[in-house]
Amino acid sequence: MNSSYDTILTELTGDGILVVTLNRPQASNATNTQMGRDMLDMWRRVASKSSGVRCVILTGAGNKAFSGGGDLKERNGMTPAQWETQHEIFEASRRGLMECPVPVVAAVNGHAYGGGCETVLACDFAYAVRSARFALTEVTLGIMPGSGGTQHLPRIAGTGRAMEVILTGLPFSAEEAAAWGIVNRVCDDVASLMCEARATAARIAANAPLSIRQAKKAIRTGVQMDIRSALQFEVEAYNRLVGTQDRLEGVKAFNEKRKPVFTGH
Repeated sequence: MNSSYDTILTELTGDGILVVTLNRPQASNATNTQMGRDMLDMWRRVASKSSGVRCVILTGAGNKAFSGGGDLKERNGMTPAQWETQHEIFEASRRGLMECPVPVVAAVNGHAYGGGCETVLACDFAYAVRSARFALTEVTLGIMPGSGGTQHLPRIAGTGRAMEVILTGLPFSAEEAAAWGIVNRVCDDVASLMCEARATAARIAANAPLSIRQAKKAIRTGVQMDIRSALQFEVEAYNRLVGTQDRLEGVKAFNEKRKPVFTGH
């Protein structure tokens, strides 16, 4: 993986865990145009079968902010055309995150506002520090959530909760985020957050990579379908694993009472 991005840091471990750090702490890790480009390139590289990535942890630099959303200082004075051109880059980057074939775990190390909150919502699941606060503040700025917030939040927390959060623009706590299903676990500090996130990512990365990819695809696609279609899609995803070497290895290892060695084939 490329480690020379201007606005993000990437660290790929030997067990296939890629830690991606939004690295603009002086600007609350807000997304500027270059970060949009960097993230888009990074997601494309992760999607490659040769990347070696089995799970992604997405976090922010420092202990104050995960991401403050779009960089409003850069956006100040933009023409409508420039704004829309920039947003197209952000949209492509967000699609890269949502279509990432491997699991993406958000490790929310601090506040996640606006587009930062939308990034958390787009990940497969999230852990957060207890001091983190979340908000979709766009309506207080004359815009609205435009990176998935109006679609992801109702699906996760329900329509009524999404209406309240989005239409008021008010922040909410990590404990509230956990109660509403936005985060899976609340940790006391950044050190314990990253420890928990890495432990979970390691558990995921140790499982059969083709199984992980197919299971994620079945969940992500199935929730958009009626139940009969979703069940059929699940079976089709399942059947693609029957002829794999990893399926043979998994069953063989079980019967030989040893840990399986999965290769992704």
